[in-house]
Amino acid sequence: MTGDEARKRLEALGFAPPAVDALLAHFEYADAHGKTYHGLTRASWLETLGVDPAARPLLIESEEGFERWDGHGALGYLVLEEVVRATLADPPERARVIVARRCFPTGVLGYWVGRLADGGLVAAMTATSPRRLLHPEGGPPLTGTNPLAIAIPSSDGGHVVADVSMGAVTHGAVLAGAASPEELVPFGGEQAHKALALAVGLELLVSALAGPEHGAVLLVARPDYDPVPAFRELAAGRRLPGDG
Repeated sequence: MTGDEARKRLEALGFAPPAVDALLAHFEYADAHGKTYHGLTRASWLETLGVDPAARPLLIESEEGFERWDGHGALGYLVLEEVVRATLADPPERARVIVARRCFPTGVLGYWVGRLADGGLVAAMTATSPRRLLHPEGGPPLTGTNPLAIAIPSSDGGHVVADVSMGAVTHGAVLAGAASPEELVPFGGEQAHKALALAVGLELLVSALAGPEHGAVLLVARPDYDPVPAFRELAAGRRLPGDG
């Protein structure tokens, strides 16, 4: 799908120009970073969700070290767009935990934390999604694929952005027919219990702070040190997470 076609589909759904631009920026980032199942093709998937294009997220609790947002019917992409914009406009003095409840879908979490790193902030984010990962011993799905993204800014401009899903494949790959539902299991093969442990921990962390519906939790902080240049030197030219 081209950007022009995706734009027309989003406009047909009733999204205002700023929301269309925000969605396209996210989708284009996904395609550019090899996460094509989260890219422009998602515009057609949104047509199946019955979205409310006029819904807007609400900031319902705010203090220096903590914020709570409510998606209020808005797409998770647009909830996080508002969260990131607000955080960059008013960064924490030291650190802040931000909870977004009723926030789905959240897309490529590396996109959001990477923008915060562009603003000079250390950021870590996780988010929940429909339960799709099974326990290695079977039974019902227990957790979503529950990605975890961490971004560390660098004075050399080469921010490190690590973004890992706990699934061996993404749900987007299943939707696109590139993987079967049976392949949507914790990554790691014989060590899959480790990925499941992370998925469970992240599932319950978000649920404890955001409630039973899908949500996201973000930690942002001002860095005291600049470890990336020395780490990049140690890597001796080898690719690091977030490198193009």
